[in-house]
Amino acid sequence: MSDDAFDLVVIGSGPGGYVAAIRAAQLGLRTACVEQYPRLGGTCLNVGCIPSKALLDSSEHFEVAQKGLAAHGVRVAEVALDLAVMHARKDKVVHDLTRGVETLFRKHKIERVQGRGRLVSASEVEVSGEGLPRRLATRRILIATGSKAAAVPGIAYDGRRIVHSTDALTLPEVPARLLVVGAGAIGLELGSVWRRLGSDVAVLEFMDRIVPGTDTGSAKLLQRSLERQGIQFRFGVSARTARVIGETVEVQVEPAAGGEAETLVADVLLVAVGRRPFTEGLGARELGVAFDERGRIVVDAQFRTNVDGVYAIGDVIAGPMLAHKAEDEGVACVERMAGVAGHVNYDCIPNVVYTWPELASVGLSEEAARAAGRAVHVGTFPFLANGRAKAMGEKDGQVKLVVDAATDRVIGAHIVGPRASDLIAELVVAMELGASAEDLARTVHAHPTLPEAVKEAALAASGRTIHI
Repeated sequence: MSDDAFDLVVIGSGPGGYVAAIRAAQLGLRTACVEQYPRLGGTCLNVGCIPSKALLDSSEHFEVAQKGLAAHGVRVAEVALDLAVMHARKDKVVHDLTRGVETLFRKHKIERVQGRGRLVSASEVEVSGEGLPRRLATRRILIATGSKAAAVPGIAYDGRRIVHSTDALTLPEVPARLLVVGAGAIGLELGSVWRRLGSDVAVLEFMDRIVPGTDTGSAKLLQRSLERQGIQFRFGVSARTARVIGETVEVQVEPAAGGEAETLVADVLLVAVGRRPFTEGLGARELGVAFDERGRIVVDAQFRTNVDGVYAIGDVIAGPMLAHKAEDEGVACVERMAGVAGHVNYDCIPNVVYTWPELASVGLSEEAARAAGRAVHVGTFPFLANGRAKAMGEKDGQVKLVVDAATDRVIGAHIVGPRASDLIAELVVAMELGASAEDLARTVHAHPTLPEAVKEAALAASGRTIHI
């Protein structure tokens, strides 16, 4: 027999799960959230987005102190790295934010249940763990269990010399040579952290470019900037095997097109080839929930699975594996449960690579738009010609807008440059509201600011930039 009765049980407390739980409670649903780990927040808050950004900021400060202050007239006699303090700061940021989620749960009277959740039926969740099992009766179940790091066949993680992204956040010392497999966001961000702290970083990528799937021209701009910073790239190759020999890792690397393999040696091998849905032990398959060929749960437009009463959001379903995508899906999903017209506009989900310069994008790339048969105008403006960027000492990158030629609506935006992660928000709003390039061009932007580059790119779409 079940010992509890809820309107909604959420399994997983990552950005999708905890936000869904809060919104459900706001809407009057008696809500429980099941989390197997001691701390709330999931991968993103504990071992993903937040700690990696803390290290990115700290490592940027370190490099600026080493190399960038002299140009500003600030003389520093000696700069030394205290990696333990840097890790401690990162851990405190994570701790403070996880405590914040706990506070929000208490505020909204969400019952937190620690343990591993398993679907017994469409109306019952069994939670196993210390002092358990416990069964929760519920009208609805929301699966928000997120994802885990994908592995490469033939390469086994050991947590010290052969690592995934979580391990790379806690390396006890700076590796002299870091080899990264995968030139996506995770590989580039963590590669940047350790390069700034002193590692010799090389990145292996199976494709012929970095950040596959993004705007080609923007990715090339970012690649050139990262190369100038010292990151080396090898394209069209794959890592087949790796073995630890003493204090080093030997990696067998083969050309993607076939050919003779070579051996590369590093102190640490970081495998960053993406993530996969985490649904092991959930009981969803046994219950009859449908999965696709990539191991993702199949849902409809209201996030309902084929089993009545069972829903899913975030990394376990199709779409980009992004925290903010999961959050909006969580809100929309529980709003639909409560009879509110929630929705997610998948054409307006921004994506960011938090290197420096940053790469941020939303909507269609120029290539994707043309491949779809759409006539487009493209407007670009370089940060080299932006007054605020010049004052900051930032010269790399540009704003690029993809504009529908028939309607003048902005259908894509791609920014490589300083604070691109912040600048992209204006363009997400513009696209959400159906704004045209002319709307952006006619909007007054404060001077001198980085967003002026957005206005100039909008002007460029019709061939009338002012400052270049």
